[in-house]
Amino acid sequence: MLVCPLDFRYGRDEVKKIFSEESRLQKQLEVEGALANAQSELGIIPKSAAKKIQKVIKSGVVKPERVKELERATKHDIMAVVHALAEKSGDAGKYIHLGATSYDIVDTANALQFREILQILDEDLQNLQKVLVDLAHKHKKTLMAGRTHGQYAVPMTFGLKIAVYAMEVNRHLERLRECKVRLCVGKMSGAVGTGAAHGKDSLKIQTSVMKSLGLGTELAASQIVIRDRYVEFIQLLANIATSLEKFATEIRNLQRSELNEVAESFDVKNQVGSSTMAQKRNPITSENVSGLARLVRSMVIPTYENAIQWHERDLANSASERFIIPHACILTDDIIIKMTDVFSNLDVHEYKMAANLAAAGDKIMAESVIMKLVEKGMSRQEAHEILRQGSLKADSQGRTLGEILLKTKKVTKLLTDSEIESALDPTKYIGHSEKIVEKVKRSLS
Repeated sequence: MLVCPLDFRYGRDEVKKIFSEESRLQKQLEVEGALANAQSELGIIPKSAAKKIQKVIKSGVVKPERVKELERATKHDIMAVVHALAEKSGDAGKYIHLGATSYDIVDTANALQFREILQILDEDLQNLQKVLVDLAHKHKKTLMAGRTHGQYAVPMTFGLKIAVYAMEVNRHLERLRECKVRLCVGKMSGAVGTGAAHGKDSLKIQTSVMKSLGLGTELAASQIVIRDRYVEFIQLLANIATSLEKFATEIRNLQRSELNEVAESFDVKNQVGSSTMAQKRNPITSENVSGLARLVRSMVIPTYENAIQWHERDLANSASERFIIPHACILTDDIIIKMTDVFSNLDVHEYKMAANLAAAGDKIMAESVIMKLVEKGMSRQEAHEILRQGSLKADSQGRTLGEILLKTKKVTKLLTDSEIESALDPTKYIGHSEKIVEKVKRSLS
């Protein structure tokens, strides 16, 4: 019986495979094998024993079903893994897990999973960034109304809006790559981090194990890899998810019937928007992303709480991390892929952007007129007050701002009719929008 929606609705198989029972077990076995190899190189256990253990691990004969059966008896997950490996390893089995503690295995295996998911997320973000850069460049001249507080602000281009998103994604890529060196670390220092069980060769064993696995080392550990590392990672996923929800929310807003400036792609032959309202074309993917992003963010607080351990370690983090790590990773990948698809196939209604900008009227150009008046010597504050009152008068009298300005002596004393008309032209007031998009494209190409 399936309960978790990850099992039947959300997430890509290639990502879920990283966090599957089979993958988790295999990575724990790889850590045990690396430990046996390191000990054999130092003459602590026979090389033949290490070879036998490695052969069993690579053969895939240690199955999750057997581990779970043993765990029901031992009430201990890693001892169950050790017993399952030992019973397939003959005489070599007596050397498995020598000097190690459970979280030497668990946390080092976690690091192997982190390394895999970081590579996938890196590729995801690169793909999203490219799609955004291409979309921004395509629409670098596409004029639209900029909005603040849900109200018309000043003109801008759709390309600039998307370029902002592309740079945000780029910063997440930088954070992801910076995080890797701190996240992909393991330990092999025993019960409370002293390495006492490994004797005089403790540090050599730890160095050898991590080198063979391609991981960094927790130089000073308690019984676990210190959880500030996990906090940083889950925070980063939440940060990425928040950006994606922001992008999705903008698509949802711009797709509103009264705006209709963009729309998610729609399969006109098969797709159904509503079970009752046949005319509906809903931004379902963006809505889905918004909902899943909230789940990713919800995992930040328990991750912080997991970092607070009693003395050198307690078990309060174990159960919640079994949920947090796979869910946060799988869902973050899922929503990046979905938003990449949304932007790749986005319908951009340039005609509607132009129509909405025209419908905004010339009041949207008030700032432009202020700047022209200041150029002619008027104080900024006086110009602002003239335009504020003029805009209110235009609203109350049902007239355009231009009509009001042409009757305002303080304005006509400084500006000609043609200068007022020019100042009210939205095509002449998009600043360096196009240049900014070009700079973004160059910096991210």
